[in-house]
Amino acid sequence: MAPGIEAPPRSSNGGSVRPDSHFSDDGVSRKSKVTIVGSGNWGSVAAKLIASNAARLSSFHDEVRMWVFEETLPTGEKLTDVINLNNENVKYLPGIKLGKNVIADPDLENAVKDANMLVFVTPHQFVEGICKRLVGKIRKEVEAISLIKGMEMKKEGPCMISSLISQELGINCCVLMGANIANEIAVEKFSEATVGYRENMREIAEKWVQLFSTPYFVVSPVQDVEGVEMCGTLKNVVALAAGFVDGLEMGNNTKAAIMRIGLREMRMISKLLFSSVRDSTFFESCGVADLITTCLGGRNRKVAAAFAKHGGKRSFDELEAEMLQGQKLQGVSTAKEMYEVLSHRGWLELFPLFASVHEICIGHLSPSAIVEYSERRPNFSVINGQAQ
Repeated sequence: MAPGIEAPPRSSNGGSVRPDSHFSDDGVSRKSKVTIVGSGNWGSVAAKLIASNAARLSSFHDEVRMWVFEETLPTGEKLTDVINLNNENVKYLPGIKLGKNVIADPDLENAVKDANMLVFVTPHQFVEGICKRLVGKIRKEVEAISLIKGMEMKKEGPCMISSLISQELGINCCVLMGANIANEIAVEKFSEATVGYRENMREIAEKWVQLFSTPYFVVSPVQDVEGVEMCGTLKNVVALAAGFVDGLEMGNNTKAAIMRIGLREMRMISKLLFSSVRDSTFFESCGVADLITTCLGGRNRKVAAAFAKHGGKRSFDELEAEMLQGQKLQGVSTAKEMYEVLSHRGWLELFPLFASVHEICIGHLSPSAIVEYSERRPNFSVINGQAQ
């Protein structure tokens, strides 16, 4: 093995994981090739960031492939054809050039076949099906990163998306989360993000940092995959609560209180489910900063505000279809999944804000109940001090 390169650690399923994917099996340096699995709003912004660095840095192959779920536009044209012709995702990121080295590909297997760095950025509900399609179709030395904010529910409990990708494909998976409203990054407004990595994987984390970082998008690595990913997942539930407050015009004091209480519950849930989660992670971009920006301007807040204005009489599905032009909410499904976890473990009384959000979403409580939960304040002592 080349000097200075550590022996590859083992993945969660016992397979070999290479810490530096730009070395081939014979130790010869070669360029890393990137494929983006997903092409929505955030996926297209990720393509722009990655394409600029792939074209600039000698360690990456110029061409960046982006798997696109094929759609027919109102003009009758195929979305992939328009992206490749105009260098623009006219449906999900109109007006923004992605980079001439971005190639849209409607064939998932073809898009990933030569890649050794995979960027997953799809709605979390589709990840398991995508991974099953990719089993046996990817290179053995592939590294992955998830930009997906959500989780999958299993009988044994919640499964984080990075863990799902690792388990299904036998590869290492980092995560990237942060205060990242996609349209603002698309027009190059300054933003930060956090890459979460596992022990002994600092080298590949630095490579992801290199791939995403630009003067207007600053990325920092943190050794805490579960903490980073839980922050990115749970803040969408708190954003729904903030949206209810906005829709009912309850004011900034109330909204600030909801955000603080939500952050407290995020931290408690994360530490109860994953003992490795670090308190310091909640002060990174993926934590408090992402919570703030999502509660101020994210799509979950926006749709939840409309839901509250209509008194809960119009469903989230209806409002999503009307307001988001094909984009998907994550908060409603995440709230449901977390409610199931809390209910199964007997923790509902410990997390009244999270419980209330789900009950409002399904019509069991009115939107105004978001501030009524204080009557059933949790008894934190029953957690034995673990997450206080």
